Amino acid sequence: MRSGWHQKGSAHSDIPAKSLDAFRESLEHARPPEGLSGLLLALWWEAKGDWDKAHKIAQDIPGADAAWVHAYLHRKEGDDGNAGYWYSRAGKPRSRQKHEQEWGQIAESILKLKEK
Repeated sequence: MRSGWHQKGSAHSDIPAKSLDAFRESLEHARPPEGLSGLLLALWWEAKGDWDKAHKIAQDIPGADAAWVHAYLHRKEGDDGNAGYWYSRAGKPRSRQKHEQEWGQIAESILKLKEK
């Protein structure tokens, strides 16, 4: 079973994550904040340990950012061949970072897109 890197909390947060710190803090809760984009929702569920839910969300979203999330998920899963395909679709090199670092990089990039 795939495990998330963040496992805590039981309360619910209705405050949308507007920064990486706020997004990370939302992981203290049992449910994601209302109003997250699909890609942030996928990252949220992965961090909570529900890889399958994260993958189901990410695979149905088009675009390079979705491909990046999809690549990260397959790398985290240990499926390097599939991850490589998705990194290529995202226009990104294969990551060599720790999973948590790449997760933060992706989340921060998506949060910045929301600000525009």
